[in-house]
Amino acid sequence: AHLATSSLVGEAINRAAISTDMPDGVFSLLFGDGPVLGAQLVKHPEIKAVAFTGSFTAGKIIYDMAVRRETPIPVYAEMGSTNPVFILPQALSEKPQLLANEFSGSVTQGVGQFCTNPGMLIYESADTATAFIERLEEEFAQTLGGVMLTGDIHKSYMAGVEKRSEMHGVKTLAKGNFTPDLNIASPILFQITSDLLKMHPDLSEELFGPTSVVVEADGKKDLIEIARNLRGHLTATVHGTDRDLVEYKDLLDILEQKVGRLLINGFPTGVEVCSAMVHGGPFPATTDQKTTSVGTAAIDRFTRPVCYQNMPDQLLPDELKNANPLNIWRLVNGNLNKEVIK
Repeated sequence: AHLATSSLVGEAINRAAISTDMPDGVFSLLFGDGPVLGAQLVKHPEIKAVAFTGSFTAGKIIYDMAVRRETPIPVYAEMGSTNPVFILPQALSEKPQLLANEFSGSVTQGVGQFCTNPGMLIYESADTATAFIERLEEEFAQTLGGVMLTGDIHKSYMAGVEKRSEMHGVKTLAKGNFTPDLNIASPILFQITSDLLKMHPDLSEELFGPTSVVVEADGKKDLIEIARNLRGHLTATVHGTDRDLVEYKDLLDILEQKVGRLLINGFPTGVEVCSAMVHGGPFPATTDQKTTSVGTAAIDRFTRPVCYQNMPDQLLPDELKNANPLNIWRLVNGNLNKEVIK
């Protein structure tokens, strides 16, 4: 978001590329004001794939441009995600204070500027939920506002908060400590009923910043229906006891079809760079649900399979030669090994 930071990181990447003998031009950093530069890159015939992280609107524009090219190219756009959190009855009854503390911390971390920020929480209406909601209100009210990354991000957040605040049926549960300063965003917590969510499904869309919508479901059937009506997201989280998770197995089955990462008794904000990570999900979270933008599998977005049939051994890439000169693990006739092919 900041040009100077991008420049420093770009210089570090270029130094690393040189020190590891990477090809010249393997990395470039371009600065542009507005969408013109991005459009030129997407349409350029030498560009063969695009990766993008940002808003749904910008991601969809890039995707449409790539599809309309004379030779269409893949676009791996990571876009909006609300990352719903479901808290099941027994867990809500047993640890309301802890769940409220941790949920609030996840929403407001980094002024809510994470694509995995939990922007919606769903629970079943019950007397046992009172302590949870009260604690959640306290946590949000005590949280200080923070500086957002850019003026445009702050402007968009404030406009979204104002729009939701003025909607009939939307209750403002709590507002964080507000400091009237440039680009300061304060946490705000909204509450709605499941009926209002059905009438205004846009309330389940991402509002980038330290805010979340609490949805009160009218029993298990209603909670399941909310999950069934979800669009694609990067993550979904379920908090429950062992008994909860058995009784709500159908919820897990539904969420598995809606997201790229399904969490149990955790929070989605942190994204570890590891082989198991899937940072992706069905549309509109991304434009290609079979991929991840984080983790070792992320590089697969920029590869394609090639088959060499009856190719003389000396003409094969080193990775495929019978002698395995690179001494790498290879899948040979279904068996993973480093052996020489005889």
